[in-house]
Amino acid sequence: MSLPNLDDVRAAADRIAGLVRRTPQISAKFCRDALPGNLPLNLKLECLQVSGSFKARGAMSKLTTLNDEAKGRGLITASGGNHGLGVAYAGYSAGVPVTIYLPGNTPHSKADQLRRWGAEVRFHGDVWDDANREAVAVAESDGKTYIHPFADPDVIAGQGTISLEALNDAPNTDILFASIGGGGLISGTAMAAKALKPDIKVIGVEPTGAPTLRESVAAGELVELPAIHTEANTLAPRRSEEINLALIQKNVDEIVLVTDEQMRDAARWLWREFGIGVELSAAASIAALQSEAFSPDGGAVCTVLVCGAGKDGIS
Repeated sequence: MSLPNLDDVRAAADRIAGLVRRTPQISAKFCRDALPGNLPLNLKLECLQVSGSFKARGAMSKLTTLNDEAKGRGLITASGGNHGLGVAYAGYSAGVPVTIYLPGNTPHSKADQLRRWGAEVRFHGDVWDDANREAVAVAESDGKTYIHPFADPDVIAGQGTISLEALNDAPNTDILFASIGGGGLISGTAMAAKALKPDIKVIGVEPTGAPTLRESVAAGELVELPAIHTEANTLAPRRSEEINLALIQKNVDEIVLVTDEQMRDAARWLWREFGIGVELSAAASIAALQSEAFSPDGGAVCTVLVCGAGKDGIS
């Protein structure tokens, strides 16, 4: 499988134009409680994307490459919630049936949202990897069109469209931050950002209880975690895939870890300062700055991808 590039990202941007939102990007000025260093900070608000997260970009990017026969067989995937919502939205917009497999650690509010978009929801296993194995098996047995949440080149290219917007709005960005689950978001955004601005630094953020890609990068090969210990279920696959590892090894400068409580503190900060309700995973990059898991050089302009809406971070 060849690695997607900037041309693929631009093609994806053309395909999904008018089908997803161009999300706002705001400057994090005028805070009562500034982050350490009081650095210039931009927030790319993918939490305001249709379906509630950046995942709509990748799902719609993939959908727009499918022919009528593939769409007619119905779409299927496994998700911690957000990718499922992106696929459900894509299927709803195209009028095709969608089946979503969820692990048992998915909030039931996500299942309810999926059903609102018309998806059939099935729970299987304890973590995403369990649900995904079942989704793949059902796709093969029933002939449904499977859409991988993070290891599909068209999905990765769709996520990369965020960087086109973010760097257009803040071309002086020195450091780009992104949460890491399976690696689809950071694979696409880091690849596109480095192609647009080779000297930009890209920092990935994982939970201490699910350091899937940090462990894999350190080992120089894919590592499957024996267990997951985080409430940030959308950042919690036990194993990534080769395409994501390759892109991350090539384009990501560093991966840092944050605790669930640090993510919760960061989510409360986003709510208190901006009135933005996010899930734990969307607060991971703010948590890295707030906890000083990563400390930028003085004056560095930082852009953070606030990747998904929710209330588990502030409840």
